[in-house]
Amino acid sequence: MDGVNVVELTIVIVLFLVVTVMGFVASRWRRAETLMHLDEWGLGGRSFGTWITWFLLGGDLYTAYTFVAVPALMFGAGAAGFFAVPYTVVIYPLVFLVVIRLWSVSHVRGFVTPADFVRARFDSPTMALLVALTGIVATMPYIALQLVGIEAILKAMGVEGELPLIVAFVILALYTYNSGLRAPALIAFVKDTLIYLTIIVAVIVIPVKLGGWDVIFGAAEEKFSAGTGAGVLLPGTGQWQYATLALGSALALFLYPHSITGVLAASNRDVLKRNMSALPVYSLALGFIALLGFMAIAAGVTPIGEDGNTVVPVLFQEMFPSWFAGIAFAAIGIGALVPAAIMSIAAANLFTRNIYKEFLRKDATPRQEAQVAKVTSLVVKVGAVAAILFIDPQFSIDLQLIGGVIILQTLPAVALGLYTRWLHRGALIAGWVAGMAAGLLMLYNIPRLAPDGTVLREHFGGSAFALSKLGLDAQSSVYAGFLALLVNLVVTVLATMALRAAKVDDGVDATAESDYTAEREDPTFRDLPDPLESAPPGTARGTTGEATGRR
Repeated sequence: MDGVNVVELTIVIVLFLVVTVMGFVASRWRRAETLMHLDEWGLGGRSFGTWITWFLLGGDLYTAYTFVAVPALMFGAGAAGFFAVPYTVVIYPLVFLVVIRLWSVSHVRGFVTPADFVRARFDSPTMALLVALTGIVATMPYIALQLVGIEAILKAMGVEGELPLIVAFVILALYTYNSGLRAPALIAFVKDTLIYLTIIVAVIVIPVKLGGWDVIFGAAEEKFSAGTGAGVLLPGTGQWQYATLALGSALALFLYPHSITGVLAASNRDVLKRNMSALPVYSLALGFIALLGFMAIAAGVTPIGEDGNTVVPVLFQEMFPSWFAGIAFAAIGIGALVPAAIMSIAAANLFTRNIYKEFLRKDATPRQEAQVAKVTSLVVKVGAVAAILFIDPQFSIDLQLIGGVIILQTLPAVALGLYTRWLHRGALIAGWVAGMAAGLLMLYNIPRLAPDGTVLREHFGGSAFALSKLGLDAQSSVYAGFLALLVNLVVTVLATMALRAAKVDDGVDATAESDYTAEREDPTFRDLPDPLESAPPGTARGTTGEATGRR
């Protein structure tokens, strides 16, 4: 135990045990007759009210990686790291237009995943498979990145080795397997309470100890005045990158399967409307969290082993007594477990519904679906732990950039598909291929540079693509995912025009226009669990919810 802060470690362990017990007890919380149904295990019975949904989405979207990486980016890059705040402000009005329509059609038709919707809307198993694979691939590194937050607090407490990480994820896997989405929904209450407590205390106590906000910003300005390209204000050449990264990140966030899982678990449309209005409170908290990076500069924090993700844990250790630092570390650690659980459930739902049932066993019953999903969620967590153990963590962080680029390529089929079926199913596939190829090619050609301009790595060094590489006379860069999405949209529109001119069959729409505005009280809503136990996605349910077969 040499070098280990016993007080901090004890508090973290005690709070971790508390949420572990809650995770197992969650299987009896709002208990259904059985959890062996994806509606119950994977979506919590589709019954969460306003408060539960608010904590669940907040715990889902604002992850441990956010709470350590955003201040670390501010610490190293200055104003550029603040992009996370405007994008979480912009996102909710945009998402409001999409999620309530997705919620309605999914509840009427029994969709569990966005790929279910694409399968029924465009009559395209291929496009649905691409959406499912994209979601799974983009989610895996996101789960692994939650471990970065846990690693940061372990380093700060002096705990060495990977065993604590493995133990934490084994316990997480067990109570997720047992309780499904109810576990992270219940634990999210504890996680968010600890986070808000930590942030409120930090933004009051730390500035007072450091001499005020003028001292904090003055120290940051002094550090960045050395001409490294960073600064308290954005340079003119960084504004396009900042704006496109914020907008691209906003468009991507609710395309991730774990975000959609939280949305579909809501009990009605009004719950989502209230949440899209209230969730910006998290953005306010995120603004203060980002400023912890500047506080760390003023406090003279030195990261442990040059790991920038340890900036916030070290700052807390220097500013607070051990007992409160332990509470803050527990908040970060639990903040990793909640989204990791939701992400693994979302990935398992995608595999079960859109790969296993669609291509391997079409006659699978709800019980078999639930069992496959539970096992798959374990496999996903094992893969995430393997990624962090056997891959350079810095490379894992770079994978997050790739994840954002690739998940954006599902936007035409999922988000635009909720409003129009004009886009041809063949064109959607062509657009996905073009956007994915363009995005990965741009990421491959982005080097990682040191502050002095030295090339540290030739490829996959970030997400800022230089416009000069397109032959433009400009020093600015833009977010690679934003450009890739533009390529996707252009190809999709042009291919749609060509295929429709050639009168190529575009399949049958298995949804009705009324599905997209249905309320829970409407007779088209099906009972839970699904009475049509083996009905495939897109099959009509109930007596009045028949598919119209519209083109």
